[in-house]
Amino acid sequence: MITTHVLDIAQGTPAVGLTIILEVRLADDWSPVGRGVTDTKGRLTTLTEGRPVSPGTYRLTFDLADYHRERGLSVPFFPEATITFNVRDPAEHYHVPLVISPFGYSAYRGA
Repeated sequence: MITTHVLDIAQGTPAVGLTIILEVRLADDWSPVGRGVTDTKGRLTTLTEGRPVSPGTYRLTFDLADYHRERGLSVPFFPEATITFNVRDPAEHYHVPLVISPFGYSAYRGA
């Protein structure tokens, strides 16, 4: 299972309504796995729902431009954040939170 959680530290709130895409690397290309929008708690837990997760390299792409524009920032500095990570044991839960502000972001492996 691969999940994420986005917190907007400039607003001091969960990042609600942020679009996220999950992809897996297949040879030299990326293949879509899941897509969704964060809920009222800034969480997205359905990216791999009903799909097996295999060992490999995955990436999450967070659409920061639309999120920040909807909050009044006309030209966001970071239009997106892309986090690439490895899944070694598909039986584990991979939780990849992101902390954002209009001019920065940080990711980590959560629990």
